[in-house]
Amino acid sequence: MRLPRHPEALAKVRHPTADDPLRVLVSGCLAGRPCGVEATDYGLGAKLPALARLACVRVTNFCPEDFAIGTPRTMPDIHGGDGHAVLDGAARVLDEHGVDLTEKMVRGARAMLDHATEHRVELAILTDMSAACGTQVISDGCRLVPVRRFTNGVGVAAALLLRAGIAVVSQRDFRTLGLLHAHLDPTFSPDPSALDHHETAWFKETFPSR
Repeated sequence: MRLPRHPEALAKVRHPTADDPLRVLVSGCLAGRPCGVEATDYGLGAKLPALARLACVRVTNFCPEDFAIGTPRTMPDIHGGDGHAVLDGAARVLDEHGVDLTEKMVRGARAMLDHATEHRVELAILTDMSAACGTQVISDGCRLVPVRRFTNGVGVAAALLLRAGIAVVSQRDFRTLGLLHAHLDPTFSPDPSALDHHETAWFKETFPSR
């Protein structure tokens, strides 16, 4: 379940404690690991949502692309659909040189799910626009082109987590993350003006029918 698309699901999130914390999986780059394509964290380590630092939350991290392809690496992007289509054999993952990385990306997604299962993960906060971890938007084909195209869909690893029943949310879903923070910590007041990624002007302009 994509939490931003199903806001009623927030009410079903349990109220954890320090002794029995909410088990959250985050993308490796969000945890500050230098696992991006150029061996950086894309500057995302400093953007890990504050709720991840709560005493009632236990965070683990994983990067499916680093696991399966290595770091540094070429840029994987999905061609012909989203992560669900890749898992169903209807789309492929290619890098900017046309090298087929589909099998490696699926292997990385399976490893991420194994990690989530081992740690009994209840929620995943993932890096949007990634071919592995995207939860709202991914590239439509190679992103390293003069005019980048986008698809309203999920990455390969995100799709597999969703199929396993693990709720996912993007690091850019500020409204949902704020509401979740308030659910976990009643003293926290979320920003009433915060928007989720699919509520932004950019998203609405890019996907006018959504």
